[in-house]
Amino acid sequence: MSTYQGRPLPRPGEDVVDQGLAFDLATLRRRQALRVFGLGAVALGLAGCGAEEQTASTGIGPLGEIPDETAGPYPGDGSNGPNVLTGSGVIRRDITSSFGTATGRAAGVPMTLTLSLKDLANAGAAYAGPAVYVWHCDRAGAYSLYSEGVTGENYLRGVQIADDAGEVTFTSIFPACYTGRWPHVHFEVYPDRASITDASKAIATSQVALPRETCDEVYQQTGYEASVTNLAQVSLDSDNVFGEDSGALQLATVTGTPMSGLVVTLEVGVDTTTTPTGGQLSGDGAPSGAPGVPPSGGPGAPGGAPPSR
Repeated sequence: MSTYQGRPLPRPGEDVVDQGLAFDLATLRRRQALRVFGLGAVALGLAGCGAEEQTASTGIGPLGEIPDETAGPYPGDGSNGPNVLTGSGVIRRDITSSFGTATGRAAGVPMTLTLSLKDLANAGAAYAGPAVYVWHCDRAGAYSLYSEGVTGENYLRGVQIADDAGEVTFTSIFPACYTGRWPHVHFEVYPDRASITDASKAIATSQVALPRETCDEVYQQTGYEASVTNLAQVSLDSDNVFGEDSGALQLATVTGTPMSGLVVTLEVGVDTTTTPTGGQLSGDGAPSGAPGVPPSGGPGAPGGAPPSR
């Protein structure tokens, strides 16, 4: 056995129960067992672990490795069509507008997204220096570079370099809920700035899940009308990306209001000792029929042919 629940084993030659504390605790988080940590720890043979091995990152236990996920059909990283990461100007904080020769701007409820990277190979210390690429759909559910009407735009895409605290912050707008997917933000982590032009060098690919309460508030605002119906038809449990554990390690914390602007934060555990399994996976994480997205089988559509490079 070299994997468990789709995750590479840090000690391939040993049983699952002998994979080490970090692996066991990440498994607990993926099973949403933190609320019954004592029982889960016994089940995994962790009863002898002292309280001093827990951290204050969640108030309950150590941060686990962010699950590797699909990059979806609209990454814009060169793995499925266009590569926005080769463009001058992609390293920026404000991603609401397009850059280069494109001039479009995405309208919507203001959102600030902060990802706090933790280096799990270094006892969860702040992970300074990696490049983080973020992208998501607009308030109509369309993805720049791919969706009908915005193929010439590159808004809601950008890169930041993690500071000494391991943080990257982006100014954006709150994304829509499109057909069949829970509201989310995509991101890729690269070891450094020089690596971003090659998607194969990503050391983590994942998604941020947005809380239901916040989505309900935002989708009452102008421009998000279709999201009300779409959100009513999905849940974290049924989502084809977050459904395994209801986004236990991916569900963001949100403060603020749609009127004043929202602040979305998530701690992201990155383990450079494990082999990345995300990126362009089968079942690419976005069903056909999303607003502004070509129908199934068309260029750039989920399950269809990639657009021209």
